[in-house]
Amino acid sequence: MALYENKITLKGYIGKNAESFATKQQNTLVVLSLATKSGYKDKQNKQWVNHTEWHRIVAFGKPADYAKGLKKGDYVEVEGELRSTEFDAEVGDGKKKATVKRRGWEIRASIVRKLAQPEPNGSSDAESISEEDAA
Repeated sequence: MALYENKITLKGYIGKNAESFATKQQNTLVVLSLATKSGYKDKQNKQWVNHTEWHRIVAFGKPADYAKGLKKGDYVEVEGELRSTEFDAEVGDGKKKATVKRRGWEIRASIVRKLAQPEPNGSSDAESISEEDAA
């Protein structure tokens, strides 16, 4: 049994075409925008409430080679680890401007798989992502 484990699996839809970059060492780096959805039924008004979460996926090496061909609307599964990065951000205006530390989160993909599109079954979980929602 592992003492520590940082493993995440996500299934969702690609929000925009994969963006491919070359590192200083000329290795391929691919960035994906992945949408996952969850929802619940509001007890007061009996309406279904959806929540879309956007994930930044970064892939290197073989996963990047596969991921660079992914297009907006593709249904995929990504396995990897959750990573954070810290950066400085300026907030406020004029004399009240300050620099604060912010944290960003991304998934470093170890596996990227394109899946068959799920059959629509009337569930609000299977709704497609609109252009305005794309990150």
